[in-house]
Amino acid sequence: MAMAERRDASVARPLTVAPVISVPPPAGGPTDPRRRAAPRGRAGARKVRRTAALLIVAALVATGGATVPEPPAPGWASPGLVGGGGWPFAGVPLAPDQAEGASYLAGSSVVRLADGRVRLVPSGGEAPITVDASDPRVGRAVRSDGAWLAQGTVPGGGTDDAYRDMATRALLDLRLLTRPNGASLASWYSKWRYCWPRDSAFAVAAFTVTGHPAEARRILYFLARAQHDDGMWAARYNADGTAVADGRAPQLDSLGWVLWSAWFYRVQAAGQDEPPTLWPMVQRAADHLARSLDAEGLPPASSDYWERDHRREQDPRRPTLGVAGPALAGLRAAADLARMRGEGAKAAEWRHAAQRVSDAVARQFAPYGYPRSPIPGGLMDTSVTFLAPPFAPADPGVTTAIADAARKQALPNGGVLPGERWSGDPDVAWTPETALFGLNSAASGRKDEALDRLDWLSAHRTSLGVLPEKVGVTGRPAGPAPLGWTASLVLLSLSALDRPLPVP
Repeated sequence: MAMAERRDASVARPLTVAPVISVPPPAGGPTDPRRRAAPRGRAGARKVRRTAALLIVAALVATGGATVPEPPAPGWASPGLVGGGGWPFAGVPLAPDQAEGASYLAGSSVVRLADGRVRLVPSGGEAPITVDASDPRVGRAVRSDGAWLAQGTVPGGGTDDAYRDMATRALLDLRLLTRPNGASLASWYSKWRYCWPRDSAFAVAAFTVTGHPAEARRILYFLARAQHDDGMWAARYNADGTAVADGRAPQLDSLGWVLWSAWFYRVQAAGQDEPPTLWPMVQRAADHLARSLDAEGLPPASSDYWERDHRREQDPRRPTLGVAGPALAGLRAAADLARMRGEGAKAAEWRHAAQRVSDAVARQFAPYGYPRSPIPGGLMDTSVTFLAPPFAPADPGVTTAIADAARKQALPNGGVLPGERWSGDPDVAWTPETALFGLNSAASGRKDEALDRLDWLSAHRTSLGVLPEKVGVTGRPAGPAPLGWTASLVLLSLSALDRPLPVP
């Protein structure tokens, strides 16, 4: 999750748009009409205001990525995407002025408006149209969406289908966010309309576990094509597969997440064709990760899902748990993939690398309770869940640390902040982080905890039933909707309640 810029300018990758800070032009500049006659007192006050504004902007950049949030574009608050049943699957946001009283026709991405007419994207089209409910294109689109859902399974969490509506919507939204070339977009809006490898990895897992291997393979193909020769990925990609040239460095955690997703596909989609590009992609990524380990057994410091410059971490010299956790899961997954393919030498090599990371985490993070940075008094964040099911075998010490993190990050509205003493908006909950705690609970057998998280997520969807990135202090969605990462995590959580997920 590119949490920092993609999801909130005050942080990292979960939605209401962050407040926009307006910075005045430099006081006293050559075009400033106030320059000639500003008394000393007013000039001093203006200097104070300007300094304060610049400090706020600097804080936003430091905590939320490379850019200050842009003013919200018209329609950013759309409660969801309008689609249709035809290929390629196109998703277009429903305009806010059409949203009141609107709802999806059951099991589809076709929207019935308050006046009874229907809005959809016709087969093969890119733009939505509004037609009478009796138009034959409506029925065709609904049947097509239903047929796609029927190809797989809609997880209900083993709770009498109480969550099937949320799962159905999450699945259909993931399909609308995944382009024909396999680019799985974070969302549809502005700086979210990009493909992050880590988010794509979770979409692979969600499509796989719900019985839609074709969509999972398309995303894996996209990731293999985008991968650099050295095994790395750019921080994010445009929908056409070109890297976004914004100066940000590659983020090492993406290696671990893509390796985990490739393994997840191979294990869960047994009998399905393996993309011919999968093994070469795994080799390049796992070799890069194994070679990157230092003498202590840790990967280098790097930005992680917070998308914050690692030099601003509590310990800028060592990786955060948001990098170390995915690296461990990825190397374990790669070793098992090699074993399944009969690649004994690679299996042993990557298993040894994984053990080195595991030992380093035990030495450097465990003594402090698995904080984000391995130092005394290190602050907790959601990445502690990366060391637990379904990403790693259960460990009592990690389970205790997860409970500690959940308590320290909890908000009165029932959601969680991305981390302890969050430097962004302290009242806005992030849905991916809430869902990650729920996924760990579901995968660890703590059903009541998982259902509590899922209840909260279900209750804080948009008016169309779509999962947003964030939830504000009043309980209303506060960011782009849908958010692909949250949709994937909800589907994985519900699937884990239905049956155990594999653990590398």
